[in-house]
Amino acid sequence: MEENKRPILQFAPFQSAVDEGFWHRLSSLKLNELGIDDSPIPVSGFFAPCSHYQVSNHLTLISESLPSEESSSSTTSHGNRNRCPVPGMLYNTNTLEAYRGLDKEALLKAESKKIWDDIHSGRAVEDSTLLSRFFLISYADLKKWSFHYWFAFPALVLEPAATLNYIQPASQYFSSKEAESLSAACNDWRKSTVTADVPFFLVYVKSDSSVSVRLLKDWDLCQDDCQQLLFGFYDPCHLPNNPGWPLRNFLCLIAVHWKINNIRFLCYRENRGFADLGLCLVGEAVITVPEAWKDHGFIPATVGWESIKGKKGARCISLAKTMDPRRLAVSAADLNLKLMRWRALPSLDLDILFSTKCLLLGAGTLGCQVARMLMAWGVRKITLVDNGRVAMSNPLRQSLYTLEDCLNGGEYKAVAAVKSLKLIFPAVEAEGVVMSIPMPGHPISSQEEESVINDCRHLHDLVNSHDVVFLLTDTRESRWLPTIFCATSDKITITAALGFDSFLVMRHGSGPFGLSSSLSNLSLSESNGRQRLGCYFCNDVVAPIDSTANRTLDQQCTVTRPGLAPIASALAVELLVGILHHPDRAYAEAEHANTGLNAHSERPLGILPHQIRGSFPQFSQITLTGYCSKSCTACSGTVVSEYRNRGMEFVLQAINHPTYLEDLTGLTELMKSANSFDLDWDSSSDRMDDEDECLDI
Repeated sequence: MEENKRPILQFAPFQSAVDEGFWHRLSSLKLNELGIDDSPIPVSGFFAPCSHYQVSNHLTLISESLPSEESSSSTTSHGNRNRCPVPGMLYNTNTLEAYRGLDKEALLKAESKKIWDDIHSGRAVEDSTLLSRFFLISYADLKKWSFHYWFAFPALVLEPAATLNYIQPASQYFSSKEAESLSAACNDWRKSTVTADVPFFLVYVKSDSSVSVRLLKDWDLCQDDCQQLLFGFYDPCHLPNNPGWPLRNFLCLIAVHWKINNIRFLCYRENRGFADLGLCLVGEAVITVPEAWKDHGFIPATVGWESIKGKKGARCISLAKTMDPRRLAVSAADLNLKLMRWRALPSLDLDILFSTKCLLLGAGTLGCQVARMLMAWGVRKITLVDNGRVAMSNPLRQSLYTLEDCLNGGEYKAVAAVKSLKLIFPAVEAEGVVMSIPMPGHPISSQEEESVINDCRHLHDLVNSHDVVFLLTDTRESRWLPTIFCATSDKITITAALGFDSFLVMRHGSGPFGLSSSLSNLSLSESNGRQRLGCYFCNDVVAPIDSTANRTLDQQCTVTRPGLAPIASALAVELLVGILHHPDRAYAEAEHANTGLNAHSERPLGILPHQIRGSFPQFSQITLTGYCSKSCTACSGTVVSEYRNRGMEFVLQAINHPTYLEDLTGLTELMKSANSFDLDWDSSSDRMDDEDECLDI
């Protein structure tokens, strides 16, 4: 092609992206170390090859781009395939006037001279990252938390301009065998801890169609049997017909150092971390090197100030809102969850976690731990219910309380817990409710009826206004009324209970009138044999009674091994996260650890069991399934229907008459029938109570 007919080679300009953390880090450095010192600061930018056919990668600055307060050198990241380091310089001024008065052309020329010197000295061959040097000027207004800045990516200007013989997708340029070998070689290059972040390299195509990728400094080692030589570089640009900005200075290096005029280049691009020859480009540029370039003292013209939407100009960012520590806390708290979605849990639904309203009944050892775990998973709406006060024995095991909460008779636990949650994470929407939970087996006088009824209604309203209810109280009978309300409203309900050295974590099955509507949406084959999972009371053969009477002090208090509560609490919250991400939510069937997951139900979060029981003496943990009982005193259709029909009258009768629930659900008749077979119900019920009560405190 005649020279005057060849198109001029045009490059896609580099674009910058500055992470908020960079400005926070600069503010800290300015305040704690630099003071009024406005000397240039070495920084490191990072970029990677284009990884999407519609999106270019930017040169990015993050908090680690700046030197640490203990060090004067910038941070680099060698061997990181997603962070190819580029050396840069920050000129941060003390005033806005000084920023505006900087001699920008002189700065651009000075930084360009560094690149020119590196090309002539050969340093750019040893360390090719020097070809992409950049700098930025800035002014940090720390009173208003605003930052003025402007990037420059210096590029030496070729005169006359480089022209283009051709440019095409690499998949069309190479034979199938060459393409396969090139892909493998590039992938190996990117996997190596030595070369992963080296952005400029040599590509040798041999006569047998094999391809090797080498460092620039290995030029003399690979000339034998070389059929084709290409100069490769990590191309951040996605455009199908234009190479990215890093090629400009690379062409200058090739022309000056190796004195090559017709230069074949490879724009290396990726897809999902692997070489994509459909995105990669191969082209041939033609360069005429001016005579003046042979003189090291000559400095070519330079361009490179960043343009935004085609217009050159500085930018300004205000972090007044995000500099608020509470906003920073939110950003930091969400970081772990967002990073989970990159690879480990791409299906993690943060919106569900952020919006779920959780009601915690009990603000003791379990309640404190569950609240902390919920916040760690992104739950922001938490209500704690408790009528106790913080005692001197509490702070060591109940993580939301301190000694100050114990003084002057002790702060109410629900109130103190909320204060602590907000100190830990100011964005939490926490509420503390001081109230007692009416319990069967604890009769009340007529004078107390109105107060108890009000408590019942308040608790009913709390259950209805939340999505999830955790039963974390320290007695068995205090879980009865919430279980009825949850079964009536068909709420997600999770129980955690502790013994001295054992624990139970379980999810309650759906309400008696909830599963039928869910099953109506399933096919016959799917719903056949489906049973409701049981609640905490489904295995009982007696109604809940006063479990604190006639007990010694160690039986009345929460006496457990200290490690038990954190484990049970964590499992309870993990169980909730599993439920929220299961397509059937509360209606999900029980899965077991020993049977694994079916292929059709495999989920990144793992199985969704019904019950988890753990034992410290054996350091064991098992998953069990228990189905609902027609005679359950808390979640059976009989009990729920009776509550719906009679309301508070039913609750009062259950509280004041210990045998009422047994008579209502048929347990009385069941025991009479069993007695006719000479079974010792007293001893067997005692054994069951003992087994279950070890999981109540």
